[in-house]
Amino acid sequence: MSAGARRPQVHQVLATLGYGDAIGHEVLGIQRVLRAAGYDSEIFVETADPRLEDLTVDFRELAHASHPDNLLIHHFSIGSKASRIAYALPDRMALVYHNITPPECFVDIHKLLVRLCYHGRRELGAYVNRCDLALGDSEFNRQELETLGFPVTGVLPVVPDFSHLDGPANDLLARQFDDEWTNVLFVGRVIPNKRIEDLIRFFAAYKFKYNPRARLLIVGSYGGFERYLTMLHQLIGRLRVPDVHITGHVSNEELTAFYDVADVFLCASQHEGFCVPIVEAFYKRIPVLALARTAVPATMDGAGVLYENPDPSEVATLLDIVVSDTALQDRILATEDAALERLRARDFGGTLLRFVDKALAAPRRPEPRVAWDFWQQCDTTDRIEQQRLFRPSLYKALPTVTRASGIHW
Repeated sequence: MSAGARRPQVHQVLATLGYGDAIGHEVLGIQRVLRAAGYDSEIFVETADPRLEDLTVDFRELAHASHPDNLLIHHFSIGSKASRIAYALPDRMALVYHNITPPECFVDIHKLLVRLCYHGRRELGAYVNRCDLALGDSEFNRQELETLGFPVTGVLPVVPDFSHLDGPANDLLARQFDDEWTNVLFVGRVIPNKRIEDLIRFFAAYKFKYNPRARLLIVGSYGGFERYLTMLHQLIGRLRVPDVHITGHVSNEELTAFYDVADVFLCASQHEGFCVPIVEAFYKRIPVLALARTAVPATMDGAGVLYENPDPSEVATLLDIVVSDTALQDRILATEDAALERLRARDFGGTLLRFVDKALAAPRRPEPRVAWDFWQQCDTTDRIEQQRLFRPSLYKALPTVTRASGIHW
């Protein structure tokens, strides 16, 4: 770069920044690397957890920060207004794909998510000719991008941050479950693609056939999926299986306690882009049994125990073998230690900066084509959103479609 030349800025844009989730950890990690390398770097979002809002900038400010020489790292996990603003700007773009769950997973459970996931997967295809580089956060996600036609792809590895598990555990919770019973643990959102119903069936077979002194701990938020939660409780009642604990969202101290008391980690998920709780279980030295689907085998990286057949009797037998054989547990933990070491040895910062250099050096792509009144419609939509928030009675009186502009809200 010549003296006095403007250095490109590298910003991130995404729909929402969550506290403690895998995407949130990665976004904050990317910003740390970029700022340490001397780049101006902000995080533009539609919404953020209140604990993280001070670290973000409203996505509507993105147009003011835009410059053709800048690079936008666009985290794509579902369609959003932030995504569309990013699409329309002249900045270079590197897309980071965190996977979108197939919409059929939510049919009859969550109508809104069916629609959002469908439109998100459809919208992803529009970025094939927009991006200078498309990155998956796993090889499974990279292959999906390649299948969709993205010409230049790569893997920006997930390197989980385990600091939230290094603090003190909730002592009261630990004492409640730290006894002579076997604790079978799953950590993750209580949503249909995680197949919580299969976990309950596996546990019922294990408890009734092998070990009555066992409990199932399902740790994760069910917010927005109360209908699915009701179905799970109905299943527990039909199977007449006691000692199933569905905790909901927990604090870091409580999560640490659940990992500390676990004897085995069991995963039945049918669709994962990576599955961070698996490597958290590695870190906490818990034997992992996981269904070999989508990205899970790559995340396991030769460690733990993979099973192919989600048959309750077979999985129950596997559980019993692992729980009752301490020598086998030691061998499993050795494989997990090695896999975790390989994961943590990845040069996340160096890989990220090489991808940034690659995107900034790529031949200039044509500016994105958007409707002539795109920015006018953005302004109109923003004004309507303000009415919805601050004058709800007026908002409810508005027609759903304006005949002149065809704008829907």
